[in-house]
Amino acid sequence: MREADFLVVGGGVAGLRAAVGLAEAGSVLLVTKEGLAESNTAYAQGGIAVAMGGEEDVALHLSDTVAAGDGLVNAAAAAVLVEQGPRRVEELLRWGTGFDRYPAGDLMRTREGAHSLARILHAHGDATGREISVSLLRHVRKLEHVELMEWATTLDLIVERQNDGSGRVTGATLLDASGGLVEVRARAVLLASGGAGQVYSDTTNPAVATGDGIAMAYRAGAELMDMEFFQFHPTAFALPGAPRFLMSEALRGEGAWLVNERGERFMQRYHAGMELAPRDVVARAIGREGMRGTIYLDMREAGKELDIKSRFPGISKFLAEYGMDLARDRIPVRPAAHYLMGGIRTDVHGRSSLAGLYAAGEAACTGVHGANRLASNSLLEGLVFGALAAEAMVEDKVQDSRFEVRGKTAVEGGSVGNVEGWIAELQALMWRDAGLLRDAAGLRRAQAGLAAMRATQPLGISRRALEARNLLVVAEAIVQTALGREESRGAHFRTDFPERASVAQHSVLRSVEMRFVQ
Repeated sequence: MREADFLVVGGGVAGLRAAVGLAEAGSVLLVTKEGLAESNTAYAQGGIAVAMGGEEDVALHLSDTVAAGDGLVNAAAAAVLVEQGPRRVEELLRWGTGFDRYPAGDLMRTREGAHSLARILHAHGDATGREISVSLLRHVRKLEHVELMEWATTLDLIVERQNDGSGRVTGATLLDASGGLVEVRARAVLLASGGAGQVYSDTTNPAVATGDGIAMAYRAGAELMDMEFFQFHPTAFALPGAPRFLMSEALRGEGAWLVNERGERFMQRYHAGMELAPRDVVARAIGREGMRGTIYLDMREAGKELDIKSRFPGISKFLAEYGMDLARDRIPVRPAAHYLMGGIRTDVHGRSSLAGLYAAGEAACTGVHGANRLASNSLLEGLVFGALAAEAMVEDKVQDSRFEVRGKTAVEGGSVGNVEGWIAELQALMWRDAGLLRDAAGLRRAQAGLAAMRATQPLGISRRALEARNLLVVAEAIVQTALGREESRGAHFRTDFPERASVAQHSVLRSVEMRFVQ
């Protein structure tokens, strides 16, 4: 058994920023499933949205965030995000984060979809997430009381319960790099383990995004919120046989058009903002137009006024591998699963419904994104709420009580068969029946399919078997809440209930119970 004052699961922006705050108050063990460079943060191309222009800019950023969330944004959480954002970005600047600047030295700002003005900071053109990760990690490595543990898969949380049913999370069980089981005891646990894009067959997320923290929290008894709201990025590279590489929204911010096979722009039929409409609108428009042929991202006109390879070096390098050039070619695109607005239900300080358990970043749900995340708010979310979660973990008092340890990590039932085939079946089912466009028939079909898959879920204490188990939990939560939400709002679109309900409510899920709350 190992001990630490604080256990942080996840090495993206939320986990690293939390570690900075926690190191001032005790020992910190930060664990990641792969190397520290591998997280959704590191793959974030678009940038970080932050209102650096004073009170009016902050107010507009709040207004844009609330508008994009389609009536479901927790306004108090959004206010915290936009008001504290400049302070957190100033920290990054002090720690050496190299955001792009104009020749005169001012920070370069660009505009993206549903933003009222240019407030997006970038680094190295389209490698913002990686630059933030590198600078945060460099800073964390200097901290005396932080231990970094790579290649460690978290199995489950350790929950100690009293006879009245109340309890506290006091650690977690890990599978370390050598395949051994390690029990870690901690005063408080932060889940900053990222999203769950791998629940779908088409996703921009890296392979590590299997919803581990969300599934562990749910199994331990924590509440989940708004799991039906999964954002599909409108423009993922769609060449057959190629990965669904993200074609950043910043391309459209710089003037790229969306066109059909005949070369016609079509977004004017769906939204006045055209290519810069909210992501859910653009994704559904591409989905509908794509039924009649391939959709393309066309930057040839915008490229006449822009040095594309300098502005988008990562994207340009990727496209070159497939013989394509933004300045010369129309790029085939289609929607792909990108970001989960739902997650572990928390307050703005990261506190979950279970004592001792905190969450931040994409694994958490404060309601800050509502039904549809505003472009480039995710990196800011990790910074702001990672810092606030650390403050709460330090300040909250630990109850000095005697508890009985209950629960186990072994998986009952299931099969030792083909894990990869089982996961691929789940991903295809979710894409087909619980994806961009939903209806009751498809969701019930998904529910039945997932129930059947539960009986054959992979056994064993291996990383991939554990990921399969977690993906099933996340998939079932998405389907259950999507079936219960009989309306269309933000990223959740029901073709059998195409209108938005008059009252905005959050879905809350705990064990098998689901309820809606305002």
